[in-house]
Amino acid sequence: MAVHLHQFDLPDDVSFADQVAVDTETTGLDLNRDRLCVVQLSAGDGDAHLVHFPRPEYKAPNLCRLLANENVTKLFHFARFDVAMLGQAMNVICRPVYCTKIASKLVRTYTDRHGLKDLCSELIGVDLSKKQQSSDWAAETLSEAQQAYAANDVLHLHKLREKLDAMLQREGRDGVAEACFDFLEVRAALDLAGWDSEDIFAH
Repeated sequence: MAVHLHQFDLPDDVSFADQVAVDTETTGLDLNRDRLCVVQLSAGDGDAHLVHFPRPEYKAPNLCRLLANENVTKLFHFARFDVAMLGQAMNVICRPVYCTKIASKLVRTYTDRHGLKDLCSELIGVDLSKKQQSSDWAAETLSEAQQAYAANDVLHLHKLREKLDAMLQREGRDGVAEACFDFLEVRAALDLAGWDSEDIFAH
């Protein structure tokens, strides 16, 4: 595994093919209070690129161009949060997207464990460490442990998608999954507008 750390934007010479795994690290989980600190990306080739924002300066044209590129599918785990955070910080709409958590909930109905660690363990036999999950991602310098943790959050999403796609097709739920992925843009907008805890579809 190679981890490439960049400050404030992707270099001009970094490119991805038709799908890229994406994740974010933030100062917390409140979209209106907390801020974006790291965006990590992987082409599924064993390498990870981490774009670090030690200060809230988000003029990152190369990264924004990639996230908005409709010819590149963005693979997330719990895309609802990441899409909203990226939209809030960088004023970018990520599309198209794929969410391994949504796919898991649609086909792994035999369990209520849909975390990334659980998926990696069951579907691809990888044991992820979550020790750095709660750490200071806004620090001026990221530790090697933080970098390794952030990288692991994107290195396996391509393989997980392959496994989950096969399960979705087997159960005939690939169409509803695609509709859910398309709706994430609206779900993120609702979260940012204040409807994050209210189910507007309920009676």
